[in-house]
Amino acid sequence: MTALATGRADIEISRRPSEVFAAVADITRMGDWSPETTACRWLDDGEALGATFEGDNEARLGPISLKKWTTVSEVTAYEEPTVFEFVAEGTTTWRFEFEAAGDGTRVTESFSYPAATGMQKVLYNAMGSRRKAMTKGMRETLERLKVALEA
Repeated sequence: MTALATGRADIEISRRPSEVFAAVADITRMGDWSPETTACRWLDDGEALGATFEGDNEARLGPISLKKWTTVSEVTAYEEPTVFEFVAEGTTTWRFEFEAAGDGTRVTESFSYPAATGMQKVLYNAMGSRRKAMTKGMRETLERLKVALEA
């Protein structure tokens, strides 16, 4: 079995699970929240199990753009209003779970991908740990989502 690199972050948002699920599952809005994803667009009818979409991404160091790339993702779980999940480029799984918490929703975002080995592992560690950066990005995404939905 291949080892996985994983990370997770969560936040409580003062909105119903169905409202938070709808916002996240509309991937065309992901660029509003993510510090790395700048835009997404459906490649088919969207918002359903098996739907595919492209995501434009940019890695930045302050004001400097280090890398830009586009991924193709497939929705692998669409269980309204509890789970939204997709796999980017067939390797990285991104999962959002929504659970009622008092008058709002606890949102948990997580990722998993095959752990780097060999030279890739050396580069990822030398460049500041990709897993650590992705976890930080999830926290920022969830904080921005909270601000937007509670406004």
